[in-house]
Amino acid sequence: MITKKYSDLLKIGFTEGESKVYAALLELGPSTVGPLLKRAHVAHSNIYEILDRLITKGIVTIITKSKTKVFQAVSPSNLTKYLDRKEEDLTKQRKILKKALPRIEALQKTYPRQEAMLFIGLDGLRTAYEELFANKKKGDENLWIYVHDKKFSHLTEKFYLHMWMDLAKGIKARGIANEEYRQYPFAKAFQRKYNMRFANFPLFSHGEVFKDKFLLISWEDPIISVLVQAKHVSDNFKKYFESVWKASKP
Repeated sequence: MITKKYSDLLKIGFTEGESKVYAALLELGPSTVGPLLKRAHVAHSNIYEILDRLITKGIVTIITKSKTKVFQAVSPSNLTKYLDRKEEDLTKQRKILKKALPRIEALQKTYPRQEAMLFIGLDGLRTAYEELFANKKKGDENLWIYVHDKKFSHLTEKFYLHMWMDLAKGIKARGIANEEYRQYPFAKAFQRKYNMRFANFPLFSHGEVFKDKFLLISWEDPIISVLVQAKHVSDNFKKYFESVWKASKP
């Protein structure tokens, strides 16, 4: 159980075990392990590891009397020195990280991240788009292909006129749809702000790409969307999109 006397120590970075042992030593004064165990209420198997950490941090000292180890807590006023050391260590670590970051980031480029997420329903679709645009920056471009079906127009128009337009703020976008979609509200609204073309030939089902993420959507009930993060998948869709873009009409 964490009491008030431990909670202040936890706030400055002590573990629960360290808090209990240090507080017990303050109350006991110089002590061997036996009395310390009874006072601190920590497991015998953990006590020496905890004491070693506290000694390393300069918070507990150790002396040997007649081959018996006696432990003593440093004065609480010295805890400021402990925090000063932590701050110095953190400053050093920040400098090391600054130099090492390019090498660490290179590891991610060597082994690109790949994952897939499945979303169900309209709320799930919104979440999928939030994930798709999670790292958007002004000027980034979204590419999409949409095959319009009258059966789902009451859902698609409402979603894209409101939710999509809001989520895609600040980025560029190009879209391709089947010719039948030209007269629908979203198509007209999209053309006023972005680039859009129409194809009079069969298209790939609803899919879009943003950076290295590819989103595939089925509007059948229930709506299913699959978000794939895989550079090779996104790159292939981008190639497909550009070939269809050239063959389509504004």
